[in-house]
Amino acid sequence: ATTAPRIPSTRLALHHFDTSYSLHLGALWPSVRAGLLCEQKYGALLNNFAAADGVPQELELLNATDFVSEAPQKEQQWQRGAAAGGSARGCQEGSAEGRTVMRTETMTQAETSPLLCASISSKIKCYTFPRGDITRFRPARPDALGLLDYYLMDAASLLPVLALNVQPDDFVLDLCAAPGGKTLALLQTGFCGHLAANDVSVSRTKRLYQILHSYVPREIRDTVSVTSYDGRDWDQVKGGTFHKVLVDVPCTTDRHSAMEEDNNIFHKRRTKERQMLPMLQLQLLMAGILAAKPGGEVVYSTCSLSPLQNECVVE
Repeated sequence: ATTAPRIPSTRLALHHFDTSYSLHLGALWPSVRAGLLCEQKYGALLNNFAAADGVPQELELLNATDFVSEAPQKEQQWQRGAAAGGSARGCQEGSAEGRTVMRTETMTQAETSPLLCASISSKIKCYTFPRGDITRFRPARPDALGLLDYYLMDAASLLPVLALNVQPDDFVLDLCAAPGGKTLALLQTGFCGHLAANDVSVSRTKRLYQILHSYVPREIRDTVSVTSYDGRDWDQVKGGTFHKVLVDVPCTTDRHSAMEEDNNIFHKRRTKERQMLPMLQLQLLMAGILAAKPGGEVVYSTCSLSPLQNECVVE
């Protein structure tokens, strides 16, 4: 054991992804694999609480665009293209798979999809550079009151927040909130009557506090309660309380697993923890459902491509 070469956790992760995701994604996997292994691109989430009026113009001069406001146009273009070819594909593929039929049903509902509604009504603005442009955003700068002008995050992390479609005065629970990017994005809507931000990790909760103090004025912070409960027990704390619940669960965090040795869940010492993830995710989702009011809405999200951690948990 001491003389055998140690296999890096990143290589174990990539081998696992190659084995499972190539079957799940088929011809898409080589492109997705390249994306996982490329340098991460960030989006700049504008801070509506900061006095930084010139930031959008500054970012647009760099050829960055707000992908949230662009979403309705792109979705309409996608609908037109999909509608043109949808019926033929449905005839050819529907009996073979069933997925095509599901896609065409989804197309008919696209105009009222939560993501589209949220992207129109939301105050959230997140600037990204075009595909292939690896320009880096400058570090965030403070305004006169010390609030930073934008927050750098993976732009895809905004999609669960948009799908949650927060409405004015909603009571919102972010069940696994740290390090805080989604919590900050929820506050940017200006709609949260009260926001409960919870994370089981005390050290990660400290990072959440730092983000709130760096980006959010005191009067808005007063509407946020930060706790460190085990999310699986939340229904015993405040069951049936919230209009909207975001359950962004711990997962294999595929990009990190493929790129970073530090804190890698594919380390051999963490094998049991990794195998138990779907059970943990299921327990957190159940707690999130029980935390919601009757008629409330729950969004479940991961940053993994694994069907075991996504579709299977929801089913």
